[in-house]
Amino acid sequence: MTMPHHALEIMLTRPLTSAELRRAEPVWPLAANHDATRLMALASAKTPDRAIHRLRRRLTSQLPIDVITTHYPDAYGHVLLNVALSPDTHTILERAARRTGLTPERFVREALHRDLAEHADREADRLGQIVRHLLAGTTPAHLLSAVGHALTRPLEGPAL
Repeated sequence: MTMPHHALEIMLTRPLTSAELRRAEPVWPLAANHDATRLMALASAKTPDRAIHRLRRRLTSQLPIDVITTHYPDAYGHVLLNVALSPDTHTILERAARRTGLTPERFVREALHRDLAEHADREADRLGQIVRHLLAGTTPAHLLSAVGHALTRPLEGPAL
């Protein structure tokens, strides 16, 4: 049976030098982005979790790794997030999780989901205020037409 391959993204705590990248590549083939702050790797393993752990184990001594994620979402739309915590942070996290009766992994997952939902709510409120402001000076039909035009044209310059 062949082992599935998993695309993994590595976010670094700082940009790599070209020498650091050259030293790491014999350990694991990597592709760097334009400023060498993010890397892509392909790892074979039975599960994405095992692929991430194998990659971290092999590259931690070579690179200033901050976070490793699966690059593509799974069948449920989730990506795995692997963060190495300091021993003190891990202890604090374990205590907080224990107080809530959860595992540390579940505690972090629920905190992330809660924070992302709060962010989405704040963003919806912010956009709602902008739309109400725009509607004060135009009709809904004109605003909808303008939004349609904006969405069908390529972005020019950075989005703000």
